[in-house]
Amino acid sequence: MQNYAVSAIQAAMHGQKTFCKFLSANDTGLTGGHQAGIYVSKPAVPIMFNEPGERGSSKDRWVNITWQDDFQTTTRFLYYGERTRNEYRITNFGRGFPFLRPDYTGALFVLVKDDDENYHAFVLNTEDDINQFLDAFGISPIETNRLIETEAIIPEVQEKLKIDEFISNLTVDFPSSEEMSAAARQIQNAVHDHNEYIRTDPDNKLLAWTDFEFKLFRALEYARYGKLITHGCASVEEFINTANTILNRRKSRAGKSLENHLAAIFDGNDIQYSAQAITEEHKKPDFLFPSKEAYHNPNFSVDKLVSLAAKTTCKDRWRQVITEANRLRGKEKYLCTLQQGISAAQMDEMQAEGVILVVPKRYISSYPRDRQERIWTISKFVSYIRELEDL
Repeated sequence: MQNYAVSAIQAAMHGQKTFCKFLSANDTGLTGGHQAGIYVSKPAVPIMFNEPGERGSSKDRWVNITWQDDFQTTTRFLYYGERTRNEYRITNFGRGFPFLRPDYTGALFVLVKDDDENYHAFVLNTEDDINQFLDAFGISPIETNRLIETEAIIPEVQEKLKIDEFISNLTVDFPSSEEMSAAARQIQNAVHDHNEYIRTDPDNKLLAWTDFEFKLFRALEYARYGKLITHGCASVEEFINTANTILNRRKSRAGKSLENHLAAIFDGNDIQYSAQAITEEHKKPDFLFPSKEAYHNPNFSVDKLVSLAAKTTCKDRWRQVITEANRLRGKEKYLCTLQQGISAAQMDEMQAEGVILVVPKRYISSYPRDRQERIWTISKFVSYIRELEDL
């Protein structure tokens, strides 16, 4: 069953102007006067006409309106300005039009202008739909019968709508990790509008992207497996196979997510790098700076080469970083992680092996206080690489 409130919210977000009002008894024919059409208040006139009407004359224009994403009418916008009248109406809905009946009195009418000739309209006739629409834009029932500020839609609603749109447009059950990460960045950037943080605050931007990808992934999991989980599996074997599929996909996504978002941070800062470049013995550091070609060029200065590993957690696997690039033996190696805190003893081992932790600034406080100065933030690492690359 279609959620008309969500459809109305999405239409409003993409439209040029949006008007909403509760249908009155006069609008729906309860008083016998609905032939005059739906009344539109004067503050909302810009959704109908570029210029207000002038007293002493009338004017009209015809537009196409798609109702409930279902059917279309060719409908008339009309200004009555003659004699004692001074009002705006929407008229001419066609024979059998369903929404101007007495049982729709009190329904919320939403009109969205797509362009000068085309509109979307929705009639929300349940309390849940009405509240969902009003809450999305932070308006109360007494703030209707006027144009609404669709830019004021609360971020949580924007996120949910864009997540639903992303899932509904998928042509596969689960996209690749790169596609999932890219979608998370695109939605998070669009909703929160702080692209500049890629340069000015990469620590928080990385966490925002990572957190949102997790939210996006969980929503997709629910869309794909929600009914199965709710209604149960036909057998224990089906349950085990499904559980293993879910867990393995989670592990794979988490491991790649950090790499994908770090790459986007580096791209946003114009940093040169190679991802998953092969070094000696077919080993593959997650990132080499400035490139794999520079690494394999014996004439390129080792002092300008840097390797970075990306591991969501590093408690047991950090030693893998030490042997990933033979040319960098004896030099510091960098390890970016989202793990919140490891022991003082492990930090001392890392220091002895020349491994420098790179951690989002917000997480540093979870590490041993007397060793926090050893940790680099994402911002510090980015600045260091930019300096090495003369950016």
